Order: sequence, then C-alpha cells, then structure tokens
Amino acid sequence: MSYTLDISHKAPLSAVYPALIAVSYINHSIDPVANPVIGTTFVESEIVSSDKATHAVALKVENDEAIFGTQAVLEKLLATHGSVLKGANSKGGKLEEEWITFTTTRILGADYRAATKAIEELDSHLTLRSFIVGYSPSVADIAVYGALRGNTQFYSLLRKPTYINVNRWGKYMESIPSINQAVDAVKSAEAAKKAAATGGKKTQSGNFEIGLSNTDKGVVTRFPPEPSGYLHIGHAKAAMLNQYFANMYKGKMIVRFDDTNPSKEKQEYQDSILEDLSLLGIHGDRVTYTSDYFQELYDLCVKMIQEGKAYCDDTPQERMRDERFNGIASQNRDKSVAENLQIFTEEMKNATEKGRSYCVRAKISADDPNKALRDPVIYRCNVEVPHHRTGTQWKLYPTYDFACPAVDSIEGVTHALRTIEYRDRNAQYAWMLEALNLRKVDIWDFARLNFIKTLLSKRKLTKLVDMGRVWGWDDPRFPTVRGIRRRGMTIEALRDFIISQGPSKNIVNLDWTLIWAINKKVIDPIAPRFTALWKEGVVEADVIGDEAKESSEEKPKHKKNPSVGTKKVHYGPKILIDQVDAQSFKQGEEVTLMDWGNAFIETIEKDGDKVVKLTIKLHLAGDFKKTEKKITWLATSQDLVDVELVDFDYLITKDKLEEEDKMEDFLNNDTEFRVDGVADANVKDVQQGEIIQFERKGYYRCDKPWAQGQKAVFFNIPTGKEERKK
Repeated sequence: MSYTLDISHKAPLSAVYPALIAVSYINHSIDPVANPVIGTTFVESEIVSSDKATHAVALKVENDEAIFGTQAVLEKLLATHGSVLKGANSKGGKLEEEWITFTTTRILGADYRAATKAIEELDSHLTLRSFIVGYSPSVADIAVYGALRGNTQFYSLLRKPTYINVNRWGKYMESIPSINQAVDAVKSAEAAKKAAATGGKKTQSGNFEIGLSNTDKGVVTRFPPEPSGYLHIGHAKAAMLNQYFANMYKGKMIVRFDDTNPSKEKQEYQDSILEDLSLLGIHGDRVTYTSDYFQELYDLCVKMIQEGKAYCDDTPQERMRDERFNGIASQNRDKSVAENLQIFTEEMKNATEKGRSYCVRAKISADDPNKALRDPVIYRCNVEVPHHRTGTQWKLYPTYDFACPAVDSIEGVTHALRTIEYRDRNAQYAWMLEALNLRKVDIWDFARLNFIKTLLSKRKLTKLVDMGRVWGWDDPRFPTVRGIRRRGMTIEALRDFIISQGPSKNIVNLDWTLIWAINKKVIDPIAPRFTALWKEGVVEADVIGDEAKESSEEKPKHKKNPSVGTKKVHYGPKILIDQVDAQSFKQGEEVTLMDWGNAFIETIEKDGDKVVKLTIKLHLAGDFKKTEKKITWLATSQDLVDVELVDFDYLITKDKLEEEDKMEDFLNNDTEFRVDGVADANVKDVQQGEIIQFERKGYYRCDKPWAQGQKAVFFNIPTGKEERKK
C-alpha cells in the first residue's frame, strides 16, 4: 500500500516537522537508494478535513483514505512502520504513543513558559537515557525533536547548556542524516515556491533529495579519484552521489582516474579503487583516465600560451607561494608568447635542466581576493618515476585544476559534483573552460563527510602507513572502505549511511556512533550467537545435581532467526565462568546459566579478592524471570577454542584537527587492545570475515579463523551504543 504525505506551506513548521522527519526516517531506514517508500507533496493551500478543520499535514493512502493532523499521522506511521519507528527494547508502542500525545498537547501550540516546563520534564526523563523510549531513536524522539526544531524560541531552549541531557540528545538527533534531509526538503520547497510564477499550479512537489538544475538535455556525472591511495569513506560518498544522480535522471556516470601525478600513483591503488567501488555496487558506464587525454591537454596548454592566457615561470616555490599569498605579480608574468612557447614545447616537454625549473601558470590575476584565481599552476615537469600507464612518454603533466574542467567538458560531463571545500575554486574552474573555449559544466557543491578523531587526508593517511602506526591501508582503525569493512562494517550499512547523508551542504562533524548504529541494525538479525570467556581469572565451577552430567544438545545459533542454523551446546559437571561474574555472586544466590537453566551458588572459594573455585547446584525448575544475573558459561567437556579478542581506539586524540595543528602532536599511542579468551567448540567452524556475536560481550568479525596450534582472532565491532571499555 502506498502513502503520500501532504504538507501545507501555511502550517507552522513545529506541526510539520514531526511528520516530515518521521517519513524521511522511514524512507532512509527501509531503502535509501530506491524511490521513497512514502512520497511527499508540499501544498500551498491549507489542508482541510471533512469536518472543516485545518491541519498541517495529511497522510493519503492509495484508496483515497486520508489521515489528518500531526498526531493521527504519527500514530498511523507508527502502526504501519513500527519496525522502524519503535525504539529498541520498546514495550509494544504504547510509550511512543504517549510521547506523541506529549508533543501535541505540551509543545505544539504551547507558549514559551509552558514549553520550558515540558523541556524541563524531558531533561529529567533523559537523565539516565540516551533516547526517550528504548535504546534507539524512535517516533517519540522524532515527534518531540521535530516540534522543538520547528519553533525558533523552543529550538533555542533545546540548545541551551542549562538542559544538559536535552542538549546532548538534541545534538545526536541533529546528526541523523534523514532529519537534516527533511529540513532541507522544507527549505528546498520554500525556495521553489518563491521562484515559481505566481499563477499556475497549486502544488509544488517536494523531494528529500536536492535536485540538479539544467537537466533537460541529459545528465552525465563523474567520479574522478586520484590513484594515490585506497578508497575512503569520503570518496565513497562522492561516488555514490554521482551514481545516485545519474540514475535519478536516467543519465550516465563516468569513473575517471585523475592520474596526473606519477610520483604518488600506483596500479595497486587504481585496482583497489575499482574493486571497492564494485563492492559498493558502483559501476561507471565508462572507466576513463586523464592520461587518455594527455595530448589534447598539452595542445590546449599550447593554445593558452599562444593566446597570452598562460606563461612559464621559474620563480622558486617558496617565493611563488609568498607572492601569491601577498598578491604580488611574478616577474615572469609578462614574458613574450614566443619565449613561453619555446620554454614549454622544447625545454619543459623534454624535461631539460632548464625546463624542470619551470612550471606553467594560468594568467588570471595576481591579486584577486579569491586566492584560487591568483595565477594557479597548470603544468609542471615530473621525471621522478615513470607513469604507471604511459611510462616515460611524457615528462610534464597537467595539474588537477587544469585537467579536471577540460576533461569534464571533453567527456561530456554535464554536472560536476564537488565537495564544498572546492567552492573557492569554482570560479577558477569556470575561467578555465571559458579560456579554453570549451562547453560549460554545471557545478554542484555538497558537504564532505567529517568524522570526529578521524583523518581523511590521503597525504596524512599515507604518512601513518609509512610511519608504521597502522598495519596498512586495510587497518581496522582506518576510514578506508577496506579498513572499516575489516572492522566489521557491512556494505549494506555503509551504502545506507552514505546515501542517507544526501547532497546537503551542511557541514557536520559526525560521530562514528551513528554509522555503527546503522550497521548494528544490519548484523543483529543475522549474526550467529556463541560464547566466549576472558581467559585471565576464569573460574572453574563444580556443578551438582541430577542433571549435571556430560551431554550435548542442538540449539539455534540465533533464537529469533532459525534460518541462521544450529549449534551444539555442551553440558557437564565442570564449567568455566568469567571472574567478573564470579566476584558478583553471593552464597545462596540464585542465578541463570544461559541456555541451561537456574542454579544456586553453594560455595565460593577466594584467594584475596579473586574467586578461585565455585560450587553450584542446578535448579532447572527455577524461573529465569526472577533472577537478577544471567551469565555465560562453558562446559569443560568440549574442545574449547583459544581466541584473541581485539578492540581499537581512535588514531588521534582531538575531535577535529585545525589547519595549524601538527598531526604528530595528536596521535594516540594506545589504540590496540588484545585480550585472550576461550570460546565454545562451535567457533572452530567460524570463517574469516564472518560476523558473530559473543553473548554479553558484543559483535565481532573473524579476522583470522581457528587452526590447529593457532588461536582465532576476532575484532570487536562497535554498535553505536557506548564507547569502548578499556
């Protein structure tokens, strides 16, 4: 059954945002790549129900049924998409409904004083909670946040440090991509309304994606990575957005390797980028190389020199940098065309000693306020190493600033999607095309991905590899596609997250907990469950009772998903228990042995604070609902598996490195944590790359499977719920 959310332009945003954000959250949770599950339409007129009441929103169903009003729409969405809108560990949706009512009765239409009291209650409620209901965002969070976000005065309260818990919660809600997408949708619809003619259509369709302009003659996008490193999460976003828009407008996408710097580039990087793109489901309609156009680019540079739009300059690099910064013209700026041509076509092309001291600069401006227009370098010699595709054929190479706009135009690219830090160079891009008399290309800026305590500069990542601070480009502490996959990120979650970010221009320093929370939703329903104990301090317990004999039983690997398969659970008169659990026991206490039943703690032997021996008596008739402690254990009668459980911390200690910061001053020297453990016999069959859950310890990816004489190695997978515990 299909739904459409009608939104009135005349309604207050505080009433609009809860429903709009809920729809955005549903769409991006179910399928962020395909068309929206629930469509949206912005309507200029008021929305009127059959009883003549006016409403902010209405949810229309394909059979013409309609639900009017913020509360009714939210309750309908909760009923139809509860799997998305209920919080983890929710109690059936009743609590969510109560908070929807809280939103409509305590916030919508409230005055400042009443809203302040409501926020005070919310702050108290969130004292020991991350979210309003359960352990994940729900429609309760969406309703309350949306109502506050839509009212300028109330939104200022939400951001006040006075309400420490609400402030923390609000910042997290603001980091959710689908929420920002909903806000952008309203802004986009408002802008479209203002731009439209006063007469004509009564409605303006809204979309959570920000549309490209000038698409009537077709769309061709391009993703131009430099093969100087491995694909990281920022590149993945750019690639996915380019493919998304190409598909959206039934156009084409080109994957083009910007291979203009042989000193940094390798075939290894090129191959790995194509492989990682393929894993992400990204396949260019064409794969091209800037090196395919070296002759055309060379000829275009000759033409620029002939027309007096470029000159050769042998100013030393430091002095040139200083002159550009201070707006001082180079002494070579007015060289004759003939001299410039001779230097470029003879000296630089052949990389003579004289030629290697020169570069070519575009003659734009010496002192433009936009420093990107201060005569940028467009060609330079490079004879350090042969080019990985063209060998020694060329000894001089174009810069990205010159080659990119030229090849974009030559290849038929219509829309160049670039991260927002290129904005100052957009004027330079346009100047190059005009100077070369080439077809214009539309530019669309989008925000790059920024994560706290994360380096996305290939130069800095390369330095960390060269310094030996990481194992390589696939290190699980690295933000490369290979690194986060090795840590346990699924391709599905990675794609969902990146697409959900969309083409917004809002620059946000994201917390990794967001993407790992998405990943948990993917792996939790399918990860088989096993048992592991910390080896250090493990306690042996004698089990007494008629049922305490060696036996085994087939149990599901995942209690809620039988399709995951079964495992063999072993029982016996001797079991192992974690030291931390043993230290929490009291003599005579009843506990639950998971997958077995209840038992009483009969005796506890200690050596100081350390428990060295336990005796427990089975009480399988006991009620597990009445015990406080549910513990994991392992029978010694099975062939136990030695495992190494590895956890990681951030590579740098500062949330965001500033331009003036020296990376080495903020490197974290303590980023890898290894603990020996022992696991159940079923773990012998776990294969490399398989994702599992060790009960009560977390999710893990197998990096090295068990082999005779070799312990299995598992990497801890963050869940977005809590920080790593040292």
